[in-house]
Amino acid sequence: MPSITVQGKIINCQRGANLRQVLLKNQIPVHNGNTKIINCRGLGTCGTCAVAIKGEVSTLGWQEQTRLSLPPHGPETTRRLACQVKVLGNLTVTKFDGFWGHGDRLNY
Repeated sequence: MPSITVQGKIINCQRGANLRQVLLKNQIPVHNGNTKIINCRGLGTCGTCAVAIKGEVSTLGWQEQTRLSLPPHGPETTRRLACQVKVLGNLTVTKFDGFWGHGDRLNY
């Protein structure tokens, strides 16, 4: 069973679980500011749940790659959309500031 380290907490989940759903279920915010209200609810179209991830996760799909290639993200980003990520192993997740989580200051 993989574990996710985030905000100084350790959360266990099933292999293959959706990262966004696991975080929200455990009261870990994946959105900043007004994006808590204005987001695509996990469809991968808004890009507001971008997080930095260290660990084993699913590969980047075409939909996530397309959204992350658009501003304010860009093709060089190393962030992932929590709503599109499947947890495959132990992870460390970091959320950054900015409307889309694209900033450089930690938000956790």
